[in-house]
Amino acid sequence: MGTVEGGSAAVSEDAASGGSPSEGSAPEGSGARVEPTADVDGRAVLGAGTTVWHLAQVREDAVIGADCIIGRGAYVGPGVRIGDRVKLQNHALVYEPAVLEDGVFVGPAAVLTNDLYPRSVDVDGRLKRGEDWHARGVTLRRGCSIGGRAVLVAGVTVGRWALVAAGAVVHRDVPDFALVAGVPARRIKWVGRAGEPLRPAGADRWVCPRTGEEYREHDGLLASVESEPPVEPGVAPRPPSESPGTGR
Repeated sequence: MGTVEGGSAAVSEDAASGGSPSEGSAPEGSGARVEPTADVDGRAVLGAGTTVWHLAQVREDAVIGADCIIGRGAYVGPGVRIGDRVKLQNHALVYEPAVLEDGVFVGPAAVLTNDLYPRSVDVDGRLKRGEDWHARGVTLRRGCSIGGRAVLVAGVTVGRWALVAAGAVVHRDVPDFALVAGVPARRIKWVGRAGEPLRPAGADRWVCPRTGEEYREHDGLLASVESEPPVEPGVAPRPPSESPGTGR
């Protein structure tokens, strides 16, 4: 079977032409590893060096970048976009149309939901189908981390290098570098790229105790002194590259 290459990922010609999905194997030439009990649709795209562990499911048209880990029992919904070096821990659930940028961590049993007003049936008592509701995906920006058993409500964005505490329920956008916790989640500290809480270093300035990297706070947002400016929560991220190996 030949392959249609796309950066660090590859998809089989059978899948590209609408052929039958495959289970328990990586697309030929992709350089990915898929355990025998995993269920990977043949129309999914896996980047080089990615591992899909036992009992995980990757649905049709999902795109996963290079060097990712999809843990045991994890779920990746149809059309979900995942960047490079992303970790989904055991039983993490990522529902479509979520977007996860490079370097994101999703802890065990965390859930990224996609329906603001869930119902099994409509007002006439009929079972709802896909066309009866509008899916809203969660967006996880570069380098952020989601703690175990956290729940992210449909449509929220978690900013770059932010940290969501275990068990939190996130119902609104999280700024870059924010540490949020609780139900509902609220910001309790700032964290740096190393993941550790920052220490105050003067008026509106913070420092990472591990790396010494400095940060500046302005109008309730935080940015590294030597990096790009902060992003307003809710601002749409740049779209993922068509080639997952090139990053998002």
